[in-house]
Amino acid sequence: MKVLHLYRTYLPDTQGGVEEVIRQICLSTQPHGVVSRVVCLARRNSMDTLQRPEAEVYRYPLNIEVASCGISIQALKSIEKHAEWADVINFHFPWPFADFIDLFIKSNKRKIVTYHSDIIRQRALLAVYRPLMDRFLRGVDSIIATSPEYAKSSQVLSRFQHKVSVVPIGLDERSYPQAGSLNLKSAKEKYGDGFFLFVGMLRYYKGLDYLLEAMVGVDFKLLIAGQGPEESKLKHKALKLGLKNTHFLGHVDDELKASLMILSRAVILPSHVRSEAFGVSLLEAAMYGKPLVSCEIETGTTFINKDSETGIVVPPAQPEKLKQALQCLHDSVELSDQYGQGARKRFEQLFQAKAMGRDYAKIYGCLS
Repeated sequence: MKVLHLYRTYLPDTQGGVEEVIRQICLSTQPHGVVSRVVCLARRNSMDTLQRPEAEVYRYPLNIEVASCGISIQALKSIEKHAEWADVINFHFPWPFADFIDLFIKSNKRKIVTYHSDIIRQRALLAVYRPLMDRFLRGVDSIIATSPEYAKSSQVLSRFQHKVSVVPIGLDERSYPQAGSLNLKSAKEKYGDGFFLFVGMLRYYKGLDYLLEAMVGVDFKLLIAGQGPEESKLKHKALKLGLKNTHFLGHVDDELKASLMILSRAVILPSHVRSEAFGVSLLEAAMYGKPLVSCEIETGTTFINKDSETGIVVPPAQPEKLKQALQCLHDSVELSDQYGQGARKRFEQLFQAKAMGRDYAKIYGCLS
């Protein structure tokens, strides 16, 4: 079976959570006979293709971007060719341009939507976009939510309950690099250990403003790994707050990320709005057996992080509560280890790529 994935960006150009989810879906459905192709946009002058282990990737030039929605005329002109190749088209929502692309797909192929997030920030544009969005979601065969929490709390998904199923995101440990002893030694010499770690894109909804405020007056260290549109603003705020205990690492490769996960005391995802629909970095931390700190925003972050079992869940946008959670884990190695073991156990029970691949294969029609 041939499956076409459509999303606005992909690896290696960007390394966000949705990109990793697409990679894991492609890898985990391969044992079921699925051949995957990814169509995405990139900042380049012409289309090119990459052959990656999980899929063949077609990168089309990004012509213009409106409210984070990439648009490509060349991709639009080529979409029917890709649709003809595929048996199933897997859209990754939200990407409003893909809803528009769907108007030009004449092929009567099975259409699946992986629903990663509601549209939160662009409310004015949402009013204009809603008719197209509703038409698109009405027309697809199946919508996949990534957690029970998001399926319950999304007003959009509540209108399409008859076609919504939940398939939790799963990770295959074998697809991640191992942190060798030399890499660990090098990372420890440079960064130390026992620090708190954030990994991800530096976007408005990540709650990093509040995390920086939580770091005022504490005697432990925070490492922020990642890049994004909020980077300069956050660095300026850290300077203004006089934070000597907070360090911006920029982009880190997978090998260094693995080492940092292992060396950290805990991993933090302080996202404070529903744009953070799942939190793949939390899942990766659970895979490494690390305690988790996150906020209660009624999304998949709380599906991963169960308060007092896998870590600590605090109210959103409250720096003092974040500070208390971090201080608690800093002061008690025993409690940190207990939560880390709980996180690893929950990962093994609920978030295996093998189970995700089987569920997607069933929805695609590969399995009965």
